[in-house]
Amino acid sequence: MKPLKKEDINQEVFDLYDDYAHNKINRRQFVEKLSVFAVGGITVSSLLSFITPNYIDTLLVDPQDPKLNSEYITYESPNGGGTIKGLLSKPKKAKGKLPGIIVVHENRGLNPYIEDVGRRAALEDFISLAPDALTPLGGYPGNDDDGRALQRQRDRNEMLEDFIAAYHYLKNHKDCNGKVGVVGFCFGGWIANMMAVKVPTLSAAVPFYGGQPSAEETANIKAPLLIQYAELDTRVNAGWGAYETALKANNIEYTTYIYPGVNHGFHNNTTPRYDEAAATLAWQRTIDFFKENLK
Repeated sequence: MKPLKKEDINQEVFDLYDDYAHNKINRRQFVEKLSVFAVGGITVSSLLSFITPNYIDTLLVDPQDPKLNSEYITYESPNGGGTIKGLLSKPKKAKGKLPGIIVVHENRGLNPYIEDVGRRAALEDFISLAPDALTPLGGYPGNDDDGRALQRQRDRNEMLEDFIAAYHYLKNHKDCNGKVGVVGFCFGGWIANMMAVKVPTLSAAVPFYGGQPSAEETANIKAPLLIQYAELDTRVNAGWGAYETALKANNIEYTTYIYPGVNHGFHNNTTPRYDEAAATLAWQRTIDFFKENLK
């Protein structure tokens, strides 16, 4: 049988995966619903295999890249989960102090994709910190299904405190210039939005397809925002209209891009929702935005 391609897959399969990945349906329901699309030589197992993250072959930066110092550290989050582990990455040949970026994971802990994003940021001459909000529960368990189950056990506002604590850790790091931004994906997009609400000294925020703050919360934002959405992500995009109204009402500096024809998760290159052109453009815009606001 020929290997599956993205073009072979009905959009409803991607929508189903989104429901599954965001705990709207359980695995049994997901597999049952997938069976409808197992036609013409496509099996349920081939669909499952195709749409499941592939962390082995998709890293863009070697964890042992000789240009980087990348190591796990711990920092204290007294209002959150206590002692939190994170991946701290920085270029080896950095000249002087570097601007900082907090990289926030999706709803499944610090998986290899998010670690890779942290290293990508460091290769652009930033010091990055990618925390694992699952640390109090033993950390990312090695697969996303168990990671999602663990993350559901934590209070999301306590996890927000963990990322705010990461911001303060990085801002005060000896190798940081004191300017720190945040980029987050999915759940991490909500965190990025909420860090802009809660941290008045935050220098920049880039939420990718993240849930939006309330109008009252939005009024507190001081940092410039680069907001990135996927056109087919109707679930998250439903909150954009009210968010934009609140941003305008409070004269907050923001730029928004809605990438046409792509799904929620389009930046994540480990699943077929990935769109290389949109992901590359969105990441370049992210780096340019951080260079403008953090250097």
